[in-house]
Amino acid sequence: MPRFWPKRCAASATKALSALSSIEAGAIMGLPPASASRMPPPQGPELAAVPFWFLRHGETDWNTLNLAQGVTDVKLNAAGLAQARLAAERLRGRGIRTLVSSPLSRARDTAELVSQHIGVPVQIDPKLRECAFGEREGQPMSEWFDAWVRGESTPAGAESFSDLKRRAAVAVGNALQLPGPVLIIAHGALFRAVRALMGMPPNVRTPNALPYLCRPPTGSDRPWTLMPAT
Repeated sequence: MPRFWPKRCAASATKALSALSSIEAGAIMGLPPASASRMPPPQGPELAAVPFWFLRHGETDWNTLNLAQGVTDVKLNAAGLAQARLAAERLRGRGIRTLVSSPLSRARDTAELVSQHIGVPVQIDPKLRECAFGEREGQPMSEWFDAWVRGESTPAGAESFSDLKRRAAVAVGNALQLPGPVLIIAHGALFRAVRALMGMPPNVRTPNALPYLCRPPTGSDRPWTLMPAT
């Protein structure tokens, strides 16, 4: 396999974390700010208390422009392919036994590169596809997106955030019934729904192609934690 490792791609995950404020970094890790009270337990669908790996797909040109991709099948760019190869290296030796991916090409191509490195075949679950954003697909992710996450409004032709949470709970639950450890490769908005199910602040941007080990809570009043593989 060709090994394409631009410097900016090899360091992308580290830069993404170091550029965050302490509050943002804490939100990614599932930790509330020191000044904030602990979040209440999630309402509605819940996740099985089983650890798993999650990987958002590599970068696309639409990512660089902050455009809502939704179910539009935008492919990885050169940087995204390099990010996927780096993620694959970071996942080698983790004991992953099952790899489940979204069918959209940006996730599926990321999964195929990881599969080649860790020797685990790719399984496709359509329920892991990204949220459809209807009339907002291809538009900048601005105030409308924040309102959508809060459940205040849903664009015409789009899936609501509450419906996305229900679908994400089913998709992750199905994956966690397979031999573990399980690696799920999917999308940013879908992982916002997963974060909400985990009892964490949902509207946090997940870096492209940075693997996270998702660990269930140790007590009923605590959220899940996310440990990046670096």
